[in-house]
Amino acid sequence: MIRIMKNLRCLKKLFYILLLAAITLPLQAISVENIGPAKVISVVDGDTLKINYKGKEESVRLIGIDAPESRINKKAKNDAQRSGEDLKTITAMGKEATNYVKSLVKPGDTVRIEFDVQKRDKYGRLLSYVYLPNGTMLNEEIVKAGFANVMTEPPNVKYQERFLKAYREARENGRGLWR
Repeated sequence: MIRIMKNLRCLKKLFYILLLAAITLPLQAISVENIGPAKVISVVDGDTLKINYKGKEESVRLIGIDAPESRINKKAKNDAQRSGEDLKTITAMGKEATNYVKSLVKPGDTVRIEFDVQKRDKYGRLLSYVYLPNGTMLNEEIVKAGFANVMTEPPNVKYQERFLKAYREARENGRGLWR
């Protein structure tokens, strides 16, 4: 009988240890360093924002998406050559995408940013998933509305499947740039 009681106490302790681990592991995965508040300064284009993050002005490139360029630049020229579209059409689509993003997020809005594996790109911009005040992920909303393509670059692929689903839905329903 004493042996059974000792085993029960050990099982009880093990249960509490496992319960504590189950509760704290998800919290550790979402560290304060991976998610944080930021204040929107401006919308640069359909996939880039200027924010104030930790007291510093930062450019944020939205992870997983690629909106058309809104100005003629090297990337717009490359996109035109690759797609066969003329620069005027590409930049018009880019301006449309930018205006859509401006309808969702305004200067002064507090957003939440989430990092993936890589925190910055080769240009020094923060790479982030951005959440609007209502909890909606901006990156996904832009794709869902048809104003950006999916562009996942390893290792930042956390929401790739969500973006692909949103992209297919936008194309199938003729939204945004797919009209």
